Amino acid sequence: MKNLKMIETQVLGTSAMAMETQTVSAPAYVEIPAPLYQEKPVYEFFKRCFDIVAAVGLLIVGILPILIIALLIKANDGGPVFYKQQRVGRYGRVFELYKFRSMRQNADALHQSLSAEQLEQYKREFKLDDDPRVTRIGKILRKTSLDELPQIMNILRGELSLIGPRPLLEEELEVYGSNREQLLKVRPGLTGYWQAYARNTAGYKDGKRQAMELYYVEHRGLWLDIKIFFKTIGTVLSHKGAI
Repeated sequence: MKNLKMIETQVLGTSAMAMETQTVSAPAYVEIPAPLYQEKPVYEFFKRCFDIVAAVGLLIVGILPILIIALLIKANDGGPVFYKQQRVGRYGRVFELYKFRSMRQNADALHQSLSAEQLEQYKREFKLDDDPRVTRIGKILRKTSLDELPQIMNILRGELSLIGPRPLLEEELEVYGSNREQLLKVRPGLTGYWQAYARNTAGYKDGKRQAMELYYVEHRGLWLDIKIFFKTIGTVLSHKGAI
């Protein structure tokens, strides 16, 4: 995609002049030039209306799959059906993000579940390529992105949009350095530019993921949202990875 190539060029081009954000518990990351944020009240209004309509429609269509998935998760190990995790939303408001539980119980005990190499990757990218904590049912849910279905409730509550930057953990915000305030001006999304186009190929360490999320902040609009929406459908149907 042309925009993705442009972002990659910009990120690589900033390496000589960009400063690196230093943290105590995480590696250094490339600082991306600040996006040009603009208020778009008309776009935001119609986008929120669409979010509500789409979420209600998904809830009606997905009620049977939701019940079946819940029963399968419960039958697998008797543990909780849903997984809740605190994320940082628009304007820095913290909320609980809902997912179907795709990992074994007590998966948050990282030092007990991961090897030293896996722990290092998780601290750097906040995700793993092949996570050993994921259950058999969880692998199917993630591959089809069905683990994200409960986030319909987050959309209805106004914590998520259908499309936007990925909702982040508090510690992930450090990766964005001085751009964190710009990122948090936009409502996070169930899917987004980075997730649809480069989830498995653009990471934090080289700055490509940050660049893509901040690109959306600057260029968000109806046409870009439409392209992301249909790209997400294609990604999910082709089983190229969870959204």
